[in-house]
Amino acid sequence: MLKCIPASLSPELVKILMEMGHGDEIVLGDRNFPSASHAKRLIRYDGMRIKPLLEDILKLFPLDYIKEPVTLMKIPPNSDYKGDISNEYKTIAQNATEDFTIDINYLDRQEFYDRASKAYAIVATGETERFANIIIRKGVIK
Repeated sequence: MLKCIPASLSPELVKILMEMGHGDEIVLGDRNFPSASHAKRLIRYDGMRIKPLLEDILKLFPLDYIKEPVTLMKIPPNSDYKGDISNEYKTIAQNATEDFTIDINYLDRQEFYDRASKAYAIVATGETERFANIIIRKGVIK
């Protein structure tokens, strides 16, 4: 056992986070995201929602200091979905860093899938919120 590691983070996920270097990205995918077909490394978190997992990851994971270290999938204009989780994600990310202001990048679905395919790892969650997928980019420890 180790101290200060959130209980929600599995040994497999902590290992992945530790292996990642500056500029590497990790995807947290909702239950509709095609995680298995896009992942170089797949970690299953089927019973977990993204917001608490993101909060716990960001306790260990420094965000990159680039302008937009967080990327979300755009909600298509013709979608019947009216939710928007982006402000909640931005608040979680901003609370995790004091060094700079967090901005969010938005990509169309196919662009998001293409970028996710290049990510270091994808975490497949049980998130029920639609369009809740997020990519975070690792920074450096000062």
